[in-house]
Amino acid sequence: MKRVRVIPTLLVQKGGLVKSVKFKNHNYVGDPINAVKIFNEKEIDEIVILDISATSEKRGPYIDIIRDITSEAFMPVGYGGGIRTLQEIRELIFAGVEKVILNTIAFEKPELVTQASKILGSQSIVVSVDVKRKIFGGYTVCVENGRRMIGVDPVTYCKQMEEAGAGEILLNSIDRDGTYQGYELKLIQQVSSQLNIPVVAIGGASDIGDFRQAVVHGASAVAAGSLFIYQRPHNAVLISYPSQQKLKEQLFDEIL
Repeated sequence: MKRVRVIPTLLVQKGGLVKSVKFKNHNYVGDPINAVKIFNEKEIDEIVILDISATSEKRGPYIDIIRDITSEAFMPVGYGGGIRTLQEIRELIFAGVEKVILNTIAFEKPELVTQASKILGSQSIVVSVDVKRKIFGGYTVCVENGRRMIGVDPVTYCKQMEEAGAGEILLNSIDRDGTYQGYELKLIQQVSSQLNIPVVAIGGASDIGDFRQAVVHGASAVAAGSLFIYQRPHNAVLISYPSQQKLKEQLFDEIL
């Protein structure tokens, strides 16, 4: 049986938990610490918290808030948002974060990925790669929470990040974010087939079947936000997570 990590991803904006659709229309859905407490009861593998307002506000991580979150979390925590220095990365590790997630700064200063991975080990350094479809085909990487296209295709970029020292790629489809349309499978396959490090797929999951498809197409792990935060069809806020038995029966046992 292949054990696949299934990772809830929480977006934080100005201290509140929000959800987006295609990186826009951010709706407030609650308090991140309360969400973590609920996920504690669900026996989840790990959790990712992304502060999507930090970079635009030109500030670093709220270390005190992150420490409050990690003190409540029974699972490993990955954090991204506003990180610009090696000192901030150290502070996050000391605050209880197990994986530091770099996005815009990885593009602007890839040497930070290298420095951090040498000091902390590559297993602690994740590069988050936000990808958008181009009008005439293909994909391009975006930074600054999807607002800025950098004109580099995701395969090339992810290989550069692997060479820089990243131990994992969080591969996010902007076009699928919050849509429940399933993962961008072609993108996952293109990227994962060229890397030697794990690729975590995120963006578009609607059920366990989507998890399975992402793994079949090369993802080492799967992540989701809306699927775990909302109850469909009316998108009422109700935090949920499949039981370990359900995951075993419908995901793990079918991927051998």
